[in-house]
Amino acid sequence: MSPAQAVPHLGRRLSRWMALLSMLGLGAVSLVVFLVFDNTLTARQKEMLDQKQQSLMHVLRDDSTAHRDKALDHLLTDFLAGHGDYAIRVVDNEGHVLFDSIPADWSSHHTMLRSFAVGITAPQYHQARAATATLVMDLRPDEALLRGLGWTLFAAMVAGSLLLALFGGLLVQRSLRPIESLVSQISLLSARDFERRLDGSSLPQELQPIVTQFNALLNRLADAYRQLEAFNADVAHELNTPLATLISSTEVVLRKPRSVDELQDVLASHLEDLRRMAAMVGDMLFLSRADQGVGARETGVVSLAAVAQDVVEFYEAVALDADLRLEVIGDAQAQVDAPLVRRALSNLLSNATRYALAGSAIRIDIRTRWQHEHAHVVISITNTGPDIAPEHLRHLFDRFYRADASRHNSERNHGLGLAIVKAIAKMHGGSVFAQSQGGETTFGLILPVTALD
Repeated sequence: MSPAQAVPHLGRRLSRWMALLSMLGLGAVSLVVFLVFDNTLTARQKEMLDQKQQSLMHVLRDDSTAHRDKALDHLLTDFLAGHGDYAIRVVDNEGHVLFDSIPADWSSHHTMLRSFAVGITAPQYHQARAATATLVMDLRPDEALLRGLGWTLFAAMVAGSLLLALFGGLLVQRSLRPIESLVSQISLLSARDFERRLDGSSLPQELQPIVTQFNALLNRLADAYRQLEAFNADVAHELNTPLATLISSTEVVLRKPRSVDELQDVLASHLEDLRRMAAMVGDMLFLSRADQGVGARETGVVSLAAVAQDVVEFYEAVALDADLRLEVIGDAQAQVDAPLVRRALSNLLSNATRYALAGSAIRIDIRTRWQHEHAHVVISITNTGPDIAPEHLRHLFDRFYRADASRHNSERNHGLGLAIVKAIAKMHGGSVFAQSQGGETTFGLILPVTALD
């Protein structure tokens, strides 16, 4: 298929359709006018023939002195005087033609006939004679008038269609100019100018939704691009610190001979930094796969309380050192990827133990919530501690985002834990949430009904 066939031209298509519809519309109007005129003319012909019939019957029945003294030929000739489109034939009951004025070139296809019984009282007959009169009307003048009207209407239809097609094409081109203006605005957009948006103030209402949606798309793209730039900068910063440490410490060690114990200490320190970098790279690879649409591998129906209890057992030593109590409240059965959910709960619990006040309890609450006849499993982890400002809450699940300097601990946290929780919830078709007020902070994830068995 050629490009011209694959991509139709909107202006040409509209012009062709306008021309076709104009021709059909004018043709229909012309046809209606022609048929109405034809029916009116036929009714008029019948009415005139009826009138002539009544007049002829009156003349033939009239026994006044003026008519009684005239011969039949003379009487009927006078009757037809000035009416060249009429003719009469009179035949008596014995078949004798008493009068005939029908021209030889009048065919039955172009005439209208009317036969009726009459009584002849002409002076050449001693008594009235019964006969049959045939009144003939010549339709050729009316047919010529009808043909002329038909050709006039046809010519008007063609001329009108051409004019409408011409002016319609110009109107279509003018109507498509706003689209050309919109294309010109789009061509000025670039990846370096995130603030430019389409101006739809001068565009017709039909294009306003397109402009609105396109500007909304530009806003999302700009946000995504800024997040990507910030992500790249954060990754570079997070990797630069351990790399700089590794390089500087290695340079120091190589400046003079070292003992085996010193070298082992340096290598152990390097190994710790390398493991941290490997964990960060692994987390970034996981987030990359989640961004590509990789879904969770469902492992069957599991008890979410049992999954949470496994995570609690892992953090018992950390909780004891921080003087914290861990509680699991409620349960729900769900068809989820248990290792992924365990990882999400581990990240949430790690975040909670890091900022919870000593002597307080951390609650893992599992419950089923119904909304509009749809069930959701809500898993929330609540700790007691300083409130988080509302302007930070909606960014806490962004990569490398930290609310303030007091929460910055680059040695233990590289800022991807909550982003991984969000990715795991998304892989299950769910979402995350964060609340902080009254000295309690709650983070959690919601698994939709599709995750339930």
